[in-house]
Amino acid sequence: MTVDEHQRVIDKLQAVIDDTQRTIDHFAATGMETEMPKEYDRLLPILDDAVNQQRAHTLAMLGRSMDTL
Repeated sequence: MTVDEHQRVIDKLQAVIDDTQRTIDHFAATGMETEMPKEYDRLLPILDDAVNQQRAHTLAMLGRSMDTL
């Protein structure tokens, strides 16, 4: 992947992270995590996976950009 392609993926993953975090915050603010625990528990792996993928793309992008120096 090119640096630009990695950056696009990183940006899309950031949108997923932001949306998921907002949903988690909404669940917590309204007490929905106790009313809908299964749904709440499904959000945490989504957030974790997106963060891990974003980290991998960031490291790959940084490694790729260092190769061009």
